[in-house]
Amino acid sequence: MSQNSRNGRQEQNSLFATGPAGGPSSEERNRARWLAAELERHNYLYHTQDAPEISDDQFDALFHELAALEDRWPELRSAHSPTLRVGGKLLDGLAKKSHSRQMHGLDNVFSVEEWRDFVERMRRAWDTEVNGPLPQAFWCDPKLDGLALEIIYANGVLQEALTRGDGEVGEVVTEAVRTIRTVPLHLRGEGPFPARLEVRGEVVMFKKDFDALNARQESLGQKTFANPRNAAAGTLRQLDISVTESRPLRFLAYSLGDAQWAPAQPCRLHSDLMARLREYGFLTPPNGKLCANPQDVEEYVNWVRENRPEFAMEIDGAVAKQNDLEAQEALGFTARAPRFAVAFKFPAMQAQTLLEGIEIQVGRTGALTPVAMLAPVAVGGVMVSRATLHNEDEIRARDVRVGDTVIVQRAGDVIPEVVGPVLDKRPAGAEPYEFPHTCPACGQPVYREEGEAAWRCENLACPAIRLRSITHFVSKAGLDIQGVGQKWIEQLVTSGRVQSPADLFSLTVQELLGFERMGEVLAQKFVDSLENSRHTATLQRLISALGIRHVGEQTARTLAARFADLDELENATVDSLLALPDVGPEVASSIRNFFDSPANREQLARLKENGPWPKGADSAQGAQTLAEGPLAGKTILFTGTISVPRGTAQKWAEAAGAVPLGSVSKKLDYLVAGEKAGSKLDKARSLGVTVLDETEFRNLLRESGIEPE
Repeated sequence: MSQNSRNGRQEQNSLFATGPAGGPSSEERNRARWLAAELERHNYLYHTQDAPEISDDQFDALFHELAALEDRWPELRSAHSPTLRVGGKLLDGLAKKSHSRQMHGLDNVFSVEEWRDFVERMRRAWDTEVNGPLPQAFWCDPKLDGLALEIIYANGVLQEALTRGDGEVGEVVTEAVRTIRTVPLHLRGEGPFPARLEVRGEVVMFKKDFDALNARQESLGQKTFANPRNAAAGTLRQLDISVTESRPLRFLAYSLGDAQWAPAQPCRLHSDLMARLREYGFLTPPNGKLCANPQDVEEYVNWVRENRPEFAMEIDGAVAKQNDLEAQEALGFTARAPRFAVAFKFPAMQAQTLLEGIEIQVGRTGALTPVAMLAPVAVGGVMVSRATLHNEDEIRARDVRVGDTVIVQRAGDVIPEVVGPVLDKRPAGAEPYEFPHTCPACGQPVYREEGEAAWRCENLACPAIRLRSITHFVSKAGLDIQGVGQKWIEQLVTSGRVQSPADLFSLTVQELLGFERMGEVLAQKFVDSLENSRHTATLQRLISALGIRHVGEQTARTLAARFADLDELENATVDSLLALPDVGPEVASSIRNFFDSPANREQLARLKENGPWPKGADSAQGAQTLAEGPLAGKTILFTGTISVPRGTAQKWAEAAGAVPLGSVSKKLDYLVAGEKAGSKLDKARSLGVTVLDETEFRNLLRESGIEPE
């Protein structure tokens, strides 16, 4: 040990000796603060800047000194102490929590033509009369192939971290995220920091780190990972935090959710926001660039594509975002994706293999989907033995025949698909494929509507449709019933015990014990999960679980905000449905057809008797209020800073029957404007939209029977 290190130890011992019995001395407090700041500075230099100033041994000495101080005086451990990065906890499970603002995915384009179509759609969605000319600049960066994450900071201190989940509800992974060395426990800089800042980005594992991890896993006889994304996702969801700490994850920030800025803090451009995130201590996607116009974006995408192998992490495309943040707000979102941003996906990874057969799958809506049965082949690090052939027209257009050597491609998490045959390897006698005109599951004739590509089975008793429908009912897209997976549903349906979702809720532990590999503990958890969902399911979830054609999560949310329960929705007229946002003629007709079906009505009656039957509001009184309150059926938007997170205010509004919008337009009924409201307020006034302050909004909630906390 060096003389300096010995002097440091002597100083430490002296500090411990002079500390008063009732608490740490002022010297100890100052030393702990200095150590915490110095350790985080060196951590940032090493992991984010790749420019270390001290050796690992010197870092460890500082770390152990701080840990010893905090062990002696726990009050010295701040909420952002570097010692919190050490994994050692065993979690019982991952809790779930709603995002304050939905985490949308991105729509994809695959060619220059599709990119130009996207730009044209963006221009058509832009209101030039209200907003002036559409800004032309885009912020671009590589599309990372990792796990989307949101990290929440309160006054600069890391408070919570959530995975994307389904976009509305994510898994709480705070303790695991604390161990990621590129995540600031406290935002860098002097502040003032935003009261709340939701930083969104991607957790990735660099390619070299992934290779090293797999080599170590293999040497220990443990499971290896298919690709870096799977490794990152599996590591972040570990319940043993020491495992998470031992693996080299990195977080790269690229956008924000909610941001409650201090005065004069907000960024007006996405390029400025990226610079701000770097100032706060975050890594951002490498080689991000401001492109002056759509043509520059095309050049940037070509550059990223050509240099793809040189990136440290896996990337599968490039992302282009409207650079003007106010323009982003004005353009808003569709049900699933922003109108101001798009992912330019690169050509998929491909391989050649033998097409051994074609199997027809029947989906929950009755659609017949051809699936290629392939000789197993590795595509982009993943073994593929099945791939989609889409539909009859695609098989004919690609001239794919059983026995062909075919090109198979896979892009990211997209289902592998057959691109086409290698004609010079086609065997003699290979015949064109004849698409079946009867259902392979029930033998009934199938039909194809004019203008549609899919053949469909319309037999409601078809066992394949029944199986898919019940599987969807319990899945994450439905009621999300934990522990009730597809394999168990297959056994229950095949045995004849379960023929509709309602049958699930009459299952007993004793019955389940008769199934293979079902023990008493598992059977009890199975029944308990179903019983729990009977009492906790929301109307939105239940509507999604029914699998009504053309009714996705956004439409289910709209319906749940308007109707008190499924009884009221069942009696809705086409006209009343068409009056709702996001419901057009095709969707309204589909909803009406679903409830007009005698078989569906019978199933719903059984579900009402045995299963969940939630209300759209908190109670029957609340449901009545939805139809009569001042916010019922009104569109609403929040801007500026109010006393609660926007997500909380939005949930209150939805409970009162209001429908949230993403931007100011002529369709907006109410704009709730808090402090430091900006351009949205000006635009709303110019359009004659009713503007409410927080007190007026809360009064309308109370009139609607909703008591805000």
